[in-house]
Amino acid sequence: MQNTLSVVIPCFNEQQTIAEVISTVLNQPIVGQVIIIDDYSNDSTYLEISKFSKNSKVQVLQNKTNMGKGYSVSRGLKLIRCKYVIIQDADLEYDPNEYSKILKPMVDGLADVVYGSRFIGSEMHRVNYFWHKVGNRFLTTLSNMFSNLSLSDMETCYKAFTSEVAKKISLKEKRFGLEPELTAKFAKLNCKIYEVSISYRGRTYSEGKKITWKDGFSAIRCIFKYNLFNR
Repeated sequence: MQNTLSVVIPCFNEQQTIAEVISTVLNQPIVGQVIIIDDYSNDSTYLEISKFSKNSKVQVLQNKTNMGKGYSVSRGLKLIRCKYVIIQDADLEYDPNEYSKILKPMVDGLADVVYGSRFIGSEMHRVNYFWHKVGNRFLTTLSNMFSNLSLSDMETCYKAFTSEVAKKISLKEKRFGLEPELTAKFAKLNCKIYEVSISYRGRTYSEGKKITWKDGFSAIRCIFKYNLFNR
């Protein structure tokens, strides 16, 4: 499975964690390409990223202004050249050491898409915000109702899929509406979707967490938009 995975890393103001994330990603034998998109950070994130630009596996992009995670991921997906792709946040909440486990259902020919779920299995999880978990459960349930899927964690960052699926998807959402949009479009393509349990070290806001209640309302809008109105 060596060099069969493209990793898309959108980032904004992650100077404390981005270098460790990139190093850990590059240490995975399965990784053949790393596409890093800096969303016009106003700290030293881009400087940290640039230190990896001489690595033959790494491509570094920078948005001309702050555009959002969805926009950055969309840019990255257009450049993938490996058989599989996964989205990786630039913080340390998700562990790249679990890539092989996540990709296994696709490598075995069972799946087109794999979600890394924070809410199934017995992997390590940091105990954090109660209302975030409630919100995630609500959004996942709402998404399942309209997509007719049975996911346990629609909002997870770890979404892996084949390059064939990536070519069929055109993302419209610029920010965190990316997650329900991707899910709706996977469902409409009748993709074979699997879930794999993952560990999770959620951050606090003081540690740099960015998603807020406003993004929850945006996710609801996207669930309706991409499951009902864009048929």
